[in-house]
Amino acid sequence: MKKKLKVLALFDVESPLPLDHDFALELQSPDWKTEAHVLAALAERGHTVQHLALFDDLDLLRQKLQVFEPDVIFNLADQFKKNRAFDQNIVSFLEMHDVPFTGCGSVGLTLCKHKGISKKILGYHRIHVPGFTLIPRGQRRISSRGLRYPLLVKPLKEEASLGISQASLVSDDEQLRERVQFVHEKIANDAIVEEYIEGREIYVSVLGNQRLQVFPIRELVFTNVPPDAPKIATYAAKWDEEYRQRWGLQNQFAEGLDPALVRKINETCRRIYRLLAIDGYARLDLRLTATGEVYFIEANPNPMLAADEDFSQSALKGGLEFPALVDRIIRLGVQAVRG
Repeated sequence: MKKKLKVLALFDVESPLPLDHDFALELQSPDWKTEAHVLAALAERGHTVQHLALFDDLDLLRQKLQVFEPDVIFNLADQFKKNRAFDQNIVSFLEMHDVPFTGCGSVGLTLCKHKGISKKILGYHRIHVPGFTLIPRGQRRISSRGLRYPLLVKPLKEEASLGISQASLVSDDEQLRERVQFVHEKIANDAIVEEYIEGREIYVSVLGNQRLQVFPIRELVFTNVPPDAPKIATYAAKWDEEYRQRWGLQNQFAEGLDPALVRKINETCRRIYRLLAIDGYARLDLRLTATGEVYFIEANPNPMLAADEDFSQSALKGGLEFPALVDRIIRLGVQAVRG
């Protein structure tokens, strides 16, 4: 029988909270379903669990580590002071204190967060990426630099499709300038501009450190969108249930893929995972063209882990029920080699 562990579940919150804050109400809300599901799974597996909510004070974490002395941190904190750019700094703190934690280390988080760097690395290693250019805030000249329209304009370092809408797809220089300005001013991000890849939106979930397990492929299906209309995984397409119902958007297991193509996708994802220094677990977002070409769009280390999300659903179809998946993730965190 595997050893039961002392696990500290680390959350992030939108404002400072007292250490003795009761999270009972939060854990009943849809926004906290990942935290609720993970805590329940850890309890079901018999682990000793405490939790800590992090906003802007890492000293609270240091104190908690001294008092509780956890075997591993279950890291569900992806922002600090409401800034998602600091997720890698949280795990850097844990790495420097030699505390085991779940999910991706600081190097992988840094490489994946910067969509330009990740695409440059993978393009160098001959993995297909869309043509792209970066337009930082403060740059006066905004141009497509020879890229072929239509183009997608995205925040460089945001997640969960924040800042991506139908207006993100631009077809001329004027629309490009307007959307880049929106990303700079409203999202407070540098912009990445990339060629739109026509194809299927597929999600591949990978688990592991050195030895990797690739789970069955998921797909975002655009049922009610006209065949010739662009299909974009916007913020509304992912998170607005009314919008999803109106356009018939469904996350489901990919159908009709030739086994040889599945093997090609899986091997490509293993390469991506290793080249971007990911460990723990990640969801890789790809575009699959009609000719079977696989294009990397972005990597999501530490993706949404609620039992009904794509990663957990893929793991379930791959033979890991949710409590066993959570247990496997903490064992990988204990075993990970950091630094």
